[in-house]
Amino acid sequence: MNSTLLVLAAGMGSRYGGLKQMDPMGPNGESVLDYSVYDAIRAGFTRVVFIIREDFAELFKQAVGSKFSSKIEVDYVFQKLDDLPAGFSVP
Repeated sequence: MNSTLLVLAAGMGSRYGGLKQMDPMGPNGESVLDYSVYDAIRAGFTRVVFIIREDFAELFKQAVGSKFSSKIEVDYVFQKLDDLPAGFSVP
């Protein structure tokens, strides 16, 4: 059975002051996402889908997605807040 890791990475970083999911924090500059995807690959996941903002898609793909595309299937979905269903609003 194929398993997909879904990563919510569209945060604005307003409290943190940046994109914490991409910032280096490990001893060799690894990010939180690096650890998450690495663990998923070791656990047998075959695909990762990143939910990201469209305005930083290229940066994200270069900084994160390109590291893993040879090891796991990588896809992207854009979170858009301007086309919410009726009755929903942005918090």
